[in-house]
Amino acid sequence: MQFLWGVKTVCFVRKDTIMRQLSLLTDLYEFSMANGFQQELPDTWGTFDVFFRKVPDHGSFVISAGLQQVVEALQQFTFTAADLTYFKSLDLWDDDFLDYLASFQMQCKLTAVPEGTPVFPREPFLTIEGPLAQAQLLETLILNIVNHQSLIATKARRMTYAANGRPIMEFGARRAQGPDSAVYGTRAAIIGGALSTSNVLAAQQFDIPVAGTMAHSWIQAFDDELTAFRTWAKHYPDNSALLVDTYDVLTSGVPNAITVFQELRAQGHEPVGIRIDSGDVAALTTQARAMLDAAGFPNAKITISNALDETIITSLLHQGAPVDNFGIGENLITSASAPVLSGVYKLAAVEQDGHCIPKIKISASRAKLTMPGKKQVYRLYRPGTNVAFADLIALQNEPVTTLKELAVYDSNPINLKAQRPLTDFEARPLLKATDLSANDFPSLATIRKHSQAQLETLPAPTQRLVNPDEYPVYMTAALAELQAQLAAVD
Repeated sequence: MQFLWGVKTVCFVRKDTIMRQLSLLTDLYEFSMANGFQQELPDTWGTFDVFFRKVPDHGSFVISAGLQQVVEALQQFTFTAADLTYFKSLDLWDDDFLDYLASFQMQCKLTAVPEGTPVFPREPFLTIEGPLAQAQLLETLILNIVNHQSLIATKARRMTYAANGRPIMEFGARRAQGPDSAVYGTRAAIIGGALSTSNVLAAQQFDIPVAGTMAHSWIQAFDDELTAFRTWAKHYPDNSALLVDTYDVLTSGVPNAITVFQELRAQGHEPVGIRIDSGDVAALTTQARAMLDAAGFPNAKITISNALDETIITSLLHQGAPVDNFGIGENLITSASAPVLSGVYKLAAVEQDGHCIPKIKISASRAKLTMPGKKQVYRLYRPGTNVAFADLIALQNEPVTTLKELAVYDSNPINLKAQRPLTDFEARPLLKATDLSANDFPSLATIRKHSQAQLETLPAPTQRLVNPDEYPVYMTAALAELQAQLAAVD
């Protein structure tokens, strides 16, 4: 067993998780549009791209997350008798559309980047193809899932980066905006780099290591702090991590913890460490470390908590605070400094009578110009290496992987101009076909490992937290020409 500040890291037998039926988790106009599509364009298929234009916290990329829950939601996408009764009560749609919903069978196809993959602005990281009426109904649900989990995974990545190899534990359930946000936010935090959670439901559901110490109420409930510590150690002799800031960290908490640690050692047990949840953490951890070392407990871990984020973590470590673990709650589970990932779901093409017709959205804001057509996204590497230097958005049928030279444009519609042709590159496709009938998904440990491996391929300046370098995202000349042509026509 491996210890993580006060609890054993345990491997659980994985259980399949089934997302509840969420077919009505959508905006009303999706049903109204689906009704119209079913009547007017029943044989027309649409291709919708999911992407974002802006990265939270002024970062350069987002960690994609939520794909498993999207698949599970689509597997459960049907309408019950109660749903149909409710629809009828709205008196908005005729019986033909209600009959269509009653016999609904999912025909859509899904392609997506693997969960945990870093993705950049404007590039599709999930694409839905299917009958227009069906694909339109999925917009709100898909965005709800991937916007939330990708946001939290990205925030966790930032905090993990700041911690510089020190473990992060997610324990924000009490601050999360509802039970689902707590459970799926925990899942996303693990993808982004957190090692464990205090959330028992999420730990059980997703096979996440579960961790925790005690609350101040434990110490307050006893006549004195030393008795509280001794009682805890009696019940958890091999798992004693003591909260030392209920009264005074240096004059009471740490000395009492050392007394109990000495008693544990005399009984053949080794303590885990202490947690500090308030005060001048840089000064307190430095002095607590000196006291623990002098008492013969150099391996006792110091964990801190109390409204931490990546800025505070960076500052503490810059000051030399001897922190071993970080317990992070509200600022992680809510991504408090940037609480929204504004992913969008945009129509890129329709297919009629076997012909693919690219579509574009034009706005008064040029930044919202979309990319038309069915597309693939490639990560470009130097040949024979895992060193990525750019991403490329291409039309689906372009032979990118076989080209020796590639004409490209900046993908930013505000800065749309030709770039120097690319040579000496290896293009690896990111979007993968996803089986909507799958019931076996990668473990979170596998997804987390994939994410870490993908991050290691990105240029270091791209990953820093403050003023990161902009990672190039190009579009092929063919895609740029199609975009310009449709923009001029419309």
